[in-house]
Formats: sequence, C-alpha cells, structure tokens
Amino acid sequence: MFNNVGDSILRQQYPIKYEKYVNKYSREYDVDKFLIYAVIKTESGFDQYAVSRAGAYGLMQVQEETAGDCAERLDMEIALPDDLYEPDINIHIGTYYLSWLLDMYGGDISLAVAAYNAGIGNVEKWLEDGGGELSYIPFPETRNYVEGVNNSYEKYKEIYG
Repeated sequence: MFNNVGDSILRQQYPIKYEKYVNKYSREYDVDKFLIYAVIKTESGFDQYAVSRAGAYGLMQVQEETAGDCAERLDMEIALPDDLYEPDINIHIGTYYLSWLLDMYGGDISLAVAAYNAGIGNVEKWLEDGGGELSYIPFPETRNYVEGVNNSYEKYKEIYG
C-alpha cells in the first residue's frame, strides 16, 4: 500500500503531460523524453502560459530571439510571442534548441542546460575561465537550474524509465 501511495505522489510531483508532442520531438531530435520533461518541469512547472521576467514564454520558456532563430533554421512560420504558448510549437522549438546545445557540448547535459538557461556566451566564458571544464557556475539561478534539471531528469528516469 505504501509503495502505491508513494508512487502516486511521485507521479503527481513528476507528471507526464503533453506526451504526444514530447514523444514526437524526442524522437525527431534524439533528445531523451525524460530530459524534456525535466526541462519543462523546471522551466514552467507545466504552465503553458508561463512568462518569465527575462521574456521567455510557454512550457519550455523559450525566448523570442531564440524562437525566431530556431524557427528560421526549421523553416517554420510562427507568430511571436503568441505561438510560444502553443504546446506543440513550444516543445518543438525548445527540444530542437536543446538538441542543438547537446550537440554543441558533446552530449554534456549540464553544459547544455546551463547554456539553455544562461546563454552560450556565459557558458563559453565559464569554460574558458575553468580551463575547459565547468567547475563553477557563478550565477546562483543557473547553478540551481542545472541542479534542478539534473535532479528532475534522474527522478523521471527512476519513476517512468
């Protein structure tokens, strides 16, 4: 009984939502679906209408400039920022961008999600300062973000994997 209750609570804390889109773009861009869920959980708590102070929108908290660049590469027509509230479009662009960052950083999830949060320029500077390794993230928000995504990713794999 306790395990079933415990499992139920964990599944509420780490939900699987927008599965159709997450599965589709996970396969299309070869990004682990549990990593996508971890980013969504950390970024927006699954609130498709979330807007950050930094001007990021939707489930994966995509910024307009990033969305525009990605949409151009994907040959997509989107209306910014309104279309970023659409789960299909937001998860498509967010997963594409995450895939691009994972490729850029040789599959290193911590580097990719740090860049997703703080920008590529900051991560490159931190790598340069650390002699090619990300030994310290000076932004507390990004440090907490990377830890949060990694912890959620492990939980998603543990619960659903």
